[in-house]
Amino acid sequence: MTRGQSDKRTEPASGAGRDARPSGGNDRIQTSSETWSIGIYAGESPLRLSAPVGIQNPVLTREDVTDVTASFVADPFVIRKGDRWYMFFEVLDAETSKGAIGLAVSQDGLQWAYRQIVLQEAYHLSYPYVFEWRGDHYMVPETLEPRCVRLYKASLFPIRWTCIGALVDGRSADPSIVRLHGFWWLFTCGTPYRHDTLRLYFAETLEGFWREHPRSPVISGDLRRARPAGRLTHWGGKLFRFAQDCHPRYGTSVRAFEITELSRTAYREAEVPGGPVIGPGGSGWNRAGMHHLDPWPVQYGRWLACVDGLQVD
Repeated sequence: MTRGQSDKRTEPASGAGRDARPSGGNDRIQTSSETWSIGIYAGESPLRLSAPVGIQNPVLTREDVTDVTASFVADPFVIRKGDRWYMFFEVLDAETSKGAIGLAVSQDGLQWAYRQIVLQEAYHLSYPYVFEWRGDHYMVPETLEPRCVRLYKASLFPIRWTCIGALVDGRSADPSIVRLHGFWWLFTCGTPYRHDTLRLYFAETLEGFWREHPRSPVISGDLRRARPAGRLTHWGGKLFRFAQDCHPRYGTSVRAFEITELSRTAYREAEVPGGPVIGPGGSGWNRAGMHHLDPWPVQYGRWLACVDGLQVD
């Protein structure tokens, strides 16, 4: 396939502090006292969510991973197929400091059982944005080291994934994709170690040709709303984008923005009033931050969402 325009980034110098590039292409700095885990929230809309009664969060931790020694689990995305829920998420291997993509399954979306690593490369993987299109399942994970956004297709869902090409060039964090108005739209953070730039691309077909939007970068120099934080979500005839608030530290909370105009020539968004959609819990598994949200509609107008949280000892 044809890639979009190349994108040259300025990488931080060695020793540049918290946002310096770690080994293995992982743009999170992980210390022994920091642990990400995965939880489940529910609510009346994708913008009003909290821990449901009767569920003990987190529902997945590093201790649940059985095929590697994990430092943490994070970036959960879910998809339903038949009567089952499937969750894909980053598993950071403690021995290699590289992320791989793990799988957990559920009958009700509330209780989860870890299964296995389903995608592993020689480089770091995270943010496994999984979606269905015309009966097939695809994944657009974060792949910084190859310096492109790579598209994977399930050759045997949910356990076997094959890279079928690259969408756009350049180091792009947390690529988030959606189809609207007959086009595919791809949002990425163009400054993975500063979290302050949002780039936008579009294509008529999933495999390309991808072009950078004429207004891109649509956000520059703002680490409080640039970096994607989960699935682009349709609700009430509107499209919402979730963004990480990385102040005062990476992954502090998640804010929501309504995309009010999206075309091949224009882009506008407005923040949803009321502050962060999800944020630090004050104690326990998510007391230091939350930086990811994947909401799904369920019966009777309710929503279920997989989230992640940071604990710092």
